[in-house]
Amino acid sequence: MIEVFTDLASRADDFENYPNAHARRICAIADQLGKSFFLGPRDRFSLRVAALAHDLGEVTMNREYIHRQGALSDDERMDLARHPLFSEREAATAGADRGAQLLVRWHHEWWNGSGYPDGLRFEQIPLGARILRVADAYASLTDARPFRDAYSEQQARQHLIEWTGIEFDPRVVRVLLTLEPFNELKGYAENFDHPDFDLIADEIMARLEQLGSL
Repeated sequence: MIEVFTDLASRADDFENYPNAHARRICAIADQLGKSFFLGPRDRFSLRVAALAHDLGEVTMNREYIHRQGALSDDERMDLARHPLFSEREAATAGADRGAQLLVRWHHEWWNGSGYPDGLRFEQIPLGARILRVADAYASLTDARPFRDAYSEQQARQHLIEWTGIEFDPRVVRVLLTLEPFNELKGYAENFDHPDFDLIADEIMARLEQLGSL
């Protein structure tokens, strides 16, 4: 089954104009996070499927603005916010289990309840979906998009820290930023800057203490 979703994910990456394998990269990052949270084999499999299927709805919607250069209008943003629902349906059609379907549906939910499509918050959002949100954000930031250059790894980590407790689950951010390096964590910024891991660790601790998450 995973091969089916790998093929579908490649088509979605092409449609979104990702220059590198975006969904498979998210899949690898999410799986490492799943290991760190001691998810069982079945939950990790659902998470990998969801990572590959998370943007299939964008292909179904087939909107020109998804892969053009330039910022989205407010109406386009509202329209794009429907893509998790389309992706959930496409994942079901391709044979994903219900757990994976729901992770796809909720991969844009925010820790503080400001996400979509259902406005879930905190632990209402399944851990797998919170993992997928962080992995998706990091992979997207560190790759080039039609509307911006790739962030450096340092810039992407800083973004995660700044949005911890707002968009992202603080625990998931902390785990991602302390993962041992592996290939899919490497960014594609042309001007690569080596992360200052001591500084990152200090910023994580300060941010989490500010949020009262320790």
